[in-house]
Amino acid sequence: MTQNWGMTIPFYDRSLARSRELIEELPELGYTDAWSAEVNGVDGFTPLALAAQWAPGLRLGSAIVPVSTRGPGLLAMSAATLADLAPGRFTLGIGASSPAIVERWNAGTFDKPYARTRDTLRFLRRALAGEKVSETYETFQVQGFRLERAPKTPPKIVLAALRPRMLRLAAEEADGAITNWLSPQDVRKVRAEIGPGTELIARLFVCVSENVDQVREMGRRMLAGYLTVPVYAAFHDWLGRGDVLRPMHEAWAAGDRQAALKALPDEVVDALIVHGDAATCRARIQEYVDNGLDTPVLAPIPGGEIPIDQAVRELAPTR
Repeated sequence: MTQNWGMTIPFYDRSLARSRELIEELPELGYTDAWSAEVNGVDGFTPLALAAQWAPGLRLGSAIVPVSTRGPGLLAMSAATLADLAPGRFTLGIGASSPAIVERWNAGTFDKPYARTRDTLRFLRRALAGEKVSETYETFQVQGFRLERAPKTPPKIVLAALRPRMLRLAAEEADGAITNWLSPQDVRKVRAEIGPGTELIARLFVCVSENVDQVREMGRRMLAGYLTVPVYAAFHDWLGRGDVLRPMHEAWAAGDRQAALKALPDEVVDALIVHGDAATCRARIQEYVDNGLDTPVLAPIPGGEIPIDQAVRELAPTR
């Protein structure tokens, strides 16, 4: 079994304020990592700052912080703060995100996502190393920025990457790649793009439940919201699911959400969401690892027969 076994924080069934005890328990359960996310709930940094104090043995990572919702300097400051709180244990995960998050929710500009991610990565490498940065990049310009207190141990930087161009950037210039919504078999195709030496991280949505119909109903709602986003639609086209997902995309584009949900096949839900009893789920997660995933980051979702805290314990690698 991989030595990395991550958990998403905070948990889906509770606020960050109510997450302390379970986060404190993660290291003794065998979890090695805690990874945040940033969509429309908590921000990507605050949970990690608290976890740095609550569970000092964990590696902490953001999966991911968008590169277009903060200025480059502010992003460097936030990363430096976490690197100071958890020296050698913080990994900064950044990515292009999506037009909905960047433009509709944050009044930013979602333009040249690949170039913006590449430019931000290159800026952060220099800034977090303590350099004074004056540079004109393709997507932004920085004049005379230097961190007041650069971290003694600069954090590793990993990229959200779904398709070959971004995956190759992650392998060539970053410290790893983060992916999402894929099956164990899909891991092999992703791994082939980055080679054996690049860390591959993926968030895996897990429902500890043997009620297959209920899981599939819930899974369809989750997946339809993601797989209709252009970047994920393109990802699954690349993975070979274009034909099977076409009816869902057509119904969604026509505004018929119920038809879109019905058009999402059972086999796609079963491929992309880990479900079953806890032992079955752990075995499924191990399939991802066996196919080349270095760091599974579990995201237990509500709806199963057991509460989230029990699922966190039963999914632990020490079980």
